[in-house]
Amino acid sequence: MKISIILIALAVSISSPAFAAGKDDHGHKAQSMHGGVTAQANDVDYELVAKADKLQLFVRDHGKLVDVSSMTAKATLLTGSEKQEVQLQPVDGKLEATGNFKVTEGTKAVVAVSKAGKAVAFVRFTLK
Repeated sequence: MKISIILIALAVSISSPAFAAGKDDHGHKAQSMHGGVTAQANDVDYELVAKADKLQLFVRDHGKLVDVSSMTAKATLLTGSEKQEVQLQPVDGKLEATGNFKVTEGTKAVVAVSKAGKAVAFVRFTLK
């Protein structure tokens, strides 16, 4: 009985650091460079800047802006029970849309990013 408890304790203590490293994404956390909210998908950092009249999506790989000239994105904004879908197009090194957007604290955004017509990533954000 005591040996089984010791073996279980040993197994848990050995596996805990590996589990924690996987959850923490090895210490990498995307930094906001433009005042937006950040998320990561497929080892690429995305930053969504959401204002009432403009949505901007910045794409960085290892801290460097990605060429978005052949990319598009479709953002779905969920505010309470309201849903709004928005197409973002390349503008000056970022994906952008202008219009009238209902964005408040707690708004959820799901962004489907495509490159040359093929899906690249689905990124989820919660606005602060």
